[in-house]
Amino acid sequence: MRVVERADGARVAQRCVCQESRRGERMIAAARIPQRYIDCTLESYDTRFPTADRSLGSALVQAKNFVKAYPMETDGKGLLLTGSIGVGKTHLAVGILQSLIAERGANGLFYDYRDLLKHVQNSYDRKVDQSEREVLAPVFEAEVLVLDELGAAKPTDWVWDTVAHILNTRYNDRRTTILTTNYANLPPLGTGEGRGTKAVMREETLGDRITERMRSRLQEMCVVVEMQGEDFRQKVKRARFG
Repeated sequence: MRVVERADGARVAQRCVCQESRRGERMIAAARIPQRYIDCTLESYDTRFPTADRSLGSALVQAKNFVKAYPMETDGKGLLLTGSIGVGKTHLAVGILQSLIAERGANGLFYDYRDLLKHVQNSYDRKVDQSEREVLAPVFEAEVLVLDELGAAKPTDWVWDTVAHILNTRYNDRRTTILTTNYANLPPLGTGEGRGTKAVMREETLGDRITERMRSRLQEMCVVVEMQGEDFRQKVKRARFG
């Protein structure tokens, strides 16, 4: 701590810069951000490459505005980032999480949707010391949760029940949830706009993967940010040697 004098002449104790820096590093480490994405920030999110769709720039602006508005103006609401593979949804979600931790002091947590479900399943094994409640406690309690690749796991009644439990708990506690999904934010096949012959030809939707009831809940929990464009990994970041 260090003693500083405010404009009104009062002397107060404040954390020194080095303490704040170390605290931020500990919070980032505790967020479980995968090593592949640890350098993903809003500043490094590229929207200026030649084939970039205009929606990517718009998504970046919405992300920065969300960080500025958190937590008073966001009021517990989160973001649902939708779009095809390779448009940078995970990068943007991690960038938001890192900014909220660094700039707002938020307690954050990152989970891949499939990994989280697998951890819950593993807790049923008697050889595993961690219970389902212990696995889900930090997921429920995190101020900001990033749930990546929503809908990626094969839908079953157990998956639907578990996802509903997670999202409903966070909704009821007014905790911020940021989600990414490759599935179109549309009702299931055979319902609403997906009804009829055309539904047979259409790809699966988010409603198919998590049920229409939970998709509807997300419309209230989150602001939907649609991201379009070509696969950035195929066009710009294709793996090469040398």
